[in-house]
Amino acid sequence: MAVPRPEPPAPMNGVVAVVIDENGLVTHWTRSAAQLLGHEPDAVLGTPARALVRPRSPRPVPRTGEPSGAPGGRVLPLRHRDGHTVPVWVRLLPLAGAGVLALGLPVEALATWDAETAVGRALLTQDLWQLAVHGPDLRIRHASPAVARAGRLTADGRDPLCAMPGLEDGGTGEELLRHVMDSGEPVVDASGVLRAETPGSQDLVYSLTAAPLYDLWGHPNGALTSLVDVTERYRSARRLDLVYRATRSISGSLEVERTAQDLVDLLVPSMGDLAAVEITEATLRGGEPPRSVEGVHGDFRRLAVKHAHGPWPEELIQAGEMLPDIPNGPDFRDLERGKVLVVNEPDAYAAILGNGPAVPRMVPAELSASLGAALVARGLVLGYVQVYRVRQGAPFDGQDAKLLQEIVSRVALGMDNARRYTREHRMSVMLQNSLLPPVSRSTAAAETAGIYLSAEGDAGVGGDWFDAVPLSSLRTALVVGDVIGHGLPATATMARLRTAVQTLSDLDLGPDELLTRLDDLVHRMAEEAEHPDTMGASCLYAVYDPVDRRCQVASAGHLMPAVVHPDGTARFIDVVPGPGLGVGGMPFEVTEVEIPPGSVLALYTNGLIEAERRGTSDSFEDAEAAVLRRLAEAAGPGRSLDTIGEELVAPVRSAPHRPDDITVLLARTRAIPATSLAAWQFPARPTAVSLARELVTEQLREWGLDALVFSTELVISELVTNALRYARGPIGVRLVRDQVLVCEVTDSSNSQPRLRQARDTDEGGRGLFLVAQLTTRWGSRYGPTGKTVWTEQAIEGVEG
Repeated sequence: MAVPRPEPPAPMNGVVAVVIDENGLVTHWTRSAAQLLGHEPDAVLGTPARALVRPRSPRPVPRTGEPSGAPGGRVLPLRHRDGHTVPVWVRLLPLAGAGVLALGLPVEALATWDAETAVGRALLTQDLWQLAVHGPDLRIRHASPAVARAGRLTADGRDPLCAMPGLEDGGTGEELLRHVMDSGEPVVDASGVLRAETPGSQDLVYSLTAAPLYDLWGHPNGALTSLVDVTERYRSARRLDLVYRATRSISGSLEVERTAQDLVDLLVPSMGDLAAVEITEATLRGGEPPRSVEGVHGDFRRLAVKHAHGPWPEELIQAGEMLPDIPNGPDFRDLERGKVLVVNEPDAYAAILGNGPAVPRMVPAELSASLGAALVARGLVLGYVQVYRVRQGAPFDGQDAKLLQEIVSRVALGMDNARRYTREHRMSVMLQNSLLPPVSRSTAAAETAGIYLSAEGDAGVGGDWFDAVPLSSLRTALVVGDVIGHGLPATATMARLRTAVQTLSDLDLGPDELLTRLDDLVHRMAEEAEHPDTMGASCLYAVYDPVDRRCQVASAGHLMPAVVHPDGTARFIDVVPGPGLGVGGMPFEVTEVEIPPGSVLALYTNGLIEAERRGTSDSFEDAEAAVLRRLAEAAGPGRSLDTIGEELVAPVRSAPHRPDDITVLLARTRAIPATSLAAWQFPARPTAVSLARELVTEQLREWGLDALVFSTELVISELVTNALRYARGPIGVRLVRDQVLVCEVTDSSNSQPRLRQARDTDEGGRGLFLVAQLTTRWGSRYGPTGKTVWTEQAIEGVEG
């Protein structure tokens, strides 16, 4: 946008002229004079000049000095054509020959010119700030005394202002002035810095205001500049900004390492050329740091460093290294009391370190000045902060020390919060891991392996869990759940739910009924909670039977499981998702699928999918597909479950930030061969007992389990007899041989068999007690049309 240029300045604007002959008659006058008095151009020619002046005594023009008014002029009250008076400053100039030339200027224009001249004169004579008039070549034409005192009137005429770099855009003063003259746009309060010529002196920050200047014809003719020293204002604003950043960003982090690195990033180059942060080992572990330090003896680790001019010098102690021994001294006590150690003499700093062998690795080359402060919070010494200036840098002063004190006091509190968070996080992770089952487990139904990655950063430990629960008849239940929220409350809720799942699994409930009862439990827990709305969880419960190779799955608001078949094809099991635990009101549906032996079944929490999405624009479905592809690639022939799991979570494990827990449960399915199965169906007649004993005995001897014949005959006799007594319809008997011998008797009754203590006079009641003594485990489960009573007997050491 073009800036309009001003009109040529007074006295050219508004000047009128009249030629008067020797007889006092007007012979010529300018159009501006005729317009000023309201006449036509030829109306007064040949008339007496006195007729244009009102008859009263003229008063002298006050002398205002050059150039606001020429001496000797007078203000005359000229008569306007309509009768009013027009005051005009008039000066008479004799012409060669005869007559005079009367030059006039309206008093209003004279006043404006006088004010403008007075303003310019006042600005150029004041001595408070630097005001200068620059020509087109940017050399100074006129200047206030402060400009000369600042050393800007050089012998070659070059103004140091032209070389002053700006703080915002990085341009120089010359570039800024050229822009002002070319565009006609003034610049207000542009900041720049004048470098100190004397080594060790402070640079000065100035506020520059510049406006374009024009000649009498309106052409650009230079620039007017005003330079004000705002060094203290700039330093105060910078100090306030540093403290604000330390308060808002650094002190709010819950990671000690990140806090230390953010601190050195803040201090360099704002306060110095190098900075380092050393932290006690106890702080890094989340332990209790000391309240007083008797020197440094291998308990401080340099955690973060930064160099403003390149990489950290190799000769200095690097990040991650322990500090060498430094003898105790009074300076440690001063630091612990909150004092900032200011050292502007390199030799003095070496003396503080004891002048020992540690000095070369602690003192930067060309050290000019240093600041040191202790990170003390709640009376505990967390570590130290060192700031260095090199290459003849300016010395540190009291304001620098006060600024560092303000910063470290805030950062120390944030770091102590991070330390305590680290301790709580580790305790939560330990508690979480202690509540989870063994990472790997092998049963007749499947080989399982689990992976749990806790959340990192500010989120805290979550409530993810997994479990593989052995069930009756060699079946295995696979469980994955995710509790709402993070921290110890979520971990405690997870522990209660996992315990409940294990208890309900022992009842041999179906997946849908188990989730229904678990939902009731979450409802009761919500009623007990301080904030019921935050209580909830998702859960996936799957039961795999190695006999029929079928898997029953039910979901309470959880993600679909994935399966990779032995031929390498991968797919999601399309489970109908029920409501999350705690929602209630809706039933859970069971999905049943056949899974070939050797398949890899994967159950996981949403943290795995969200981690895949993080940093990309992928949808949730795209992220699921990506995880499925990675699972298919990892689950190759002969690959262990541990290897598959590590490859599946490798991108997540290496991520710098993990806001949510990640849980993965992998299971490689197995199958019971047909040669290890035997099943019969008997009518509900008394002969069923003896016939069942004969067939079972024959099968056990065929399997080479002669040692179990006697005990198994007794077990089968008792269970079939109970079925005849309490049930109607056919009776099923099944034997399953694996690491244990499983005996099952199925009938149509829903009565619960229970163990009781028979008295000496009772004729019955000892059957189940005998079964319990002859087996390692026994129990019953209900099916769609009745119940199954099962037993297990160990066959270790029995020849087969």
